[in-house]
Amino acid sequence: MPQLIDFIMHIDQHLISIVNQFDSMTYLILFALIFIETGVVILPFLPGDSLLFAASALAANQAFNLNFGMFLVTFFVAAVLGDSLNYEIGKHTGLLVSRNSFFGRFLNQEKLDKAETFFNKHGGKTIVIARFMPFVRTFAPFISGGSKMNYRKFAFYNIIGGFLWVLVCCLTGFFFGNLPIVQDNFTFVIFGIIGVSLLPAIITYLKSKISAPQKEIE
Repeated sequence: MPQLIDFIMHIDQHLISIVNQFDSMTYLILFALIFIETGVVILPFLPGDSLLFAASALAANQAFNLNFGMFLVTFFVAAVLGDSLNYEIGKHTGLLVSRNSFFGRFLNQEKLDKAETFFNKHGGKTIVIARFMPFVRTFAPFISGGSKMNYRKFAFYNIIGGFLWVLVCCLTGFFFGNLPIVQDNFTFVIFGIIGVSLLPAIITYLKSKISAPQKEIE
């Protein structure tokens, strides 16, 4: 875990090492990282937004000889395929997970039924918005599959969400990542990216806590 935290906080330095050591294989390595972060439900803590930002910042620096367009395609394909895999995992293991004595506390059949109703009603925008939220980004497609959300609907919003997520994070990194103030305070920038990404989840949680007592009174 300390190594992971160090990688996230100094992701720009680690990426430079990867580029210097692996050259064109860098695209494949970064593809694997994003694919695993979005596709393997037990690994939601891998860097996502910060990796896209930092990689695009390096692409803007001609000294590293990286192709920004290749990054866009690589990250987009990895994000879409990762969520698709996650959906399939949820679809085929969701019921088994719900019956597990430990995971059943968090994901049982009743919750899967509620999730199915929720995704049928709000699933599209949920899949898109979840892309910009760490942890939620990994669990949303899994729950979509577990609740048997229509795959065509999921795939459509998966592509839109993946496209918007990659485009926003990469363009931001490409145009702002090499500003002196950003380079000199990169760790704080990464904290900021993570903080902003978590805001929707925090706001939703606080709203649920505030509304809960009101429902009990009614």
